[in-house]
Amino acid sequence: MSSDAGTEAAETRPEGESSDGLPARRCAYSILNDIMFKKKSLDEGYVRAEGFEELLARDRAFVRVLVSIVLKRAPEMDVALAKLLHEPLTELKPLQLINIFRLGIAQFAFLQTPAHASVNTTVELAESEGIAHHKSLVNAVMRRLTREGYDMMDPRDAGKFNTPDWLWQEWMKDYGVETALAICAANLGEAPTDFTVKSDSGTWAQKLEAMPLPSGSLRKLSGGFIPRLPGFEEGAWWVQNAAAALPAKLLGDVGGKTVIDLCAAPGGKTAQLASMGAQVTAVDRSSERVRRLAENMERLKLDVKTEIVDGSVWRPRELVDAVLVDAPCTATGTIRHQPDVLWLKQPQDQQKLAALQQRLMLNALNMLKPGGVMVYCTCSLQKAEGEHQAEWLLQQARKDGLPVQLSPISGSEMQGMAEMLTPQGELRCLPFHWQDKGGIDGFYAARFVRG
Repeated sequence: MSSDAGTEAAETRPEGESSDGLPARRCAYSILNDIMFKKKSLDEGYVRAEGFEELLARDRAFVRVLVSIVLKRAPEMDVALAKLLHEPLTELKPLQLINIFRLGIAQFAFLQTPAHASVNTTVELAESEGIAHHKSLVNAVMRRLTREGYDMMDPRDAGKFNTPDWLWQEWMKDYGVETALAICAANLGEAPTDFTVKSDSGTWAQKLEAMPLPSGSLRKLSGGFIPRLPGFEEGAWWVQNAAAALPAKLLGDVGGKTVIDLCAAPGGKTAQLASMGAQVTAVDRSSERVRRLAENMERLKLDVKTEIVDGSVWRPRELVDAVLVDAPCTATGTIRHQPDVLWLKQPQDQQKLAALQQRLMLNALNMLKPGGVMVYCTCSLQKAEGEHQAEWLLQQARKDGLPVQLSPISGSEMQGMAEMLTPQGELRCLPFHWQDKGGIDGFYAARFVRG
C-alpha cells in the first residue's frame, strides 16, 4: 500500500459554513462501526456512510476529526468508560453503543466541546440511532464524565497504550524502547497536507500558502478542501506525503528513460516520474485503481501507459532502465492519517505481504537492463517489510546468480534529511522526524543496481 494521496480531499473546517452537527456525528458513528465491527477500511467507511458526500465541507472535516480521534484513542477511552459503567464493556447491548460513548468522549476530552453540549449531542446521537432506551444511561455516564473530568495520559504513555501489542513488540524489537515510544506518540498527531508540484515551486508555495520542505515538497498545515485550492483544476500539483515523494527521486535523472511503476495506483509516484520526463508504464492489478490513476493523470495532463496485471508475474516486452516497486504493505507508517490501520492489520497480514513483496522485487530485477536501477519502497515502519527485505533480496540474488548490488543513498541526495538515512545508505523515515515541521509518514526505500 502506498501513502500517496492522489487527489483525495484533505479537509479542514472553512469559515462561514454551519449545520446542527447531527448528520456529521451519525456519519462518524457509521464509519466507526464499519471499521471496528465489519472490518471495512476507512475509505470504504466514507463511501458507505449515508449522506457523507452531501455534508458541508466543514462537517466532512468534523467527521474525519472525530473518527480519527476515536480510532487512535479508543483503548484509553475505554479505560475511562469502564469506570463509569456497572457492566463490562463487552456486555453493552447493542455493542455499537460503545462508539456512542467514544464519540462523546472525543468531543468533550479532545475537542474541548462544552460539557452541556457534549452530553446533549451524545444523547441526541443515541436517540437518532434507534437506541433511545439507553437514553438515561448515556445521559448519566456523560454527565458524570463531564463532572469528574477526563485524565489525559502523557503522549508517550498514551501512544503505547493505544498501539496494538503486536505492533509495539515489532517496533520495540526493531528500534528499541525509546524510539518505539517516540513513534507511538507521533502517531497520535494529525498529518499535514503535502503537495508535489510539477514546476515553479516558489510560486505555488505562495498561492497555496504552503511552506517548502527540504525535500522539495510543499506543506500546508491547515489543509483545505483540495478541489477548491488554486492549481487543482489546471493540474499544477497533486497531494502526496513528503515521504512518499522521495523514492521516485532516488532513480535519478529519468528523462527519456523507460520506467515501470509497479503497484502504481493511485499514481503519485507515476505522476512524479512522468513529470520528470520518463516513459512510464504504470502497473496495478486492480482495474478500479487503474481507472482512478488514469483520471488523476488526465487532470495532471501527463501521458503514461497502464497495465492491469499482477506485477509479481508480469514482464514487459523489452527490458527497461528502471523499476519502482511501491509494494503493498501493512501501511503502519501512515497511521497519522489512516488510523484504521490500528484496527485492521494483524501479524498474519505482515507475513503475507512480506512474501508478496519478495515476489515483486525478484520479478522487478528481471525487468531491468544491465545497469538498470530498482527502488523498493514501503510505507511500513516494520523492518520485516523494509531493511530485512533488502537483506533477503541480496542473499537471494546471490543464490540465483543475479548480479545485483545495493546502491547506497548519499547525504548529498538527501539535503536536510540526514536523520532519515541508515548506515547502509537506505531511506528510513519515522513519524517523529521533522517534528518541528509537522512530522512525516513512516517510510522505507532502498536502491539496487543490476550488473
